[in-house]
Amino acid sequence: MTTTVDLMKCACEKCLCIVKVDSAIKKDGQYYCSQACAEGHETMTGCAQSGCGCN
Repeated sequence: MTTTVDLMKCACEKCLCIVKVDSAIKKDGQYYCSQACAEGHETMTGCAQSGCGCN
């Protein structure tokens, strides 16, 4: 039996978002909800979800 994961938490530690694996931003084997999270918030703040609070 094979189990497939469709949803997972954004790889950004402070982010609360749940992302669809097939539409997430993929970087270094991790899945992110936004480009800001994928870049580690070096030049961008916030994320795809208003009120999340990650930065």
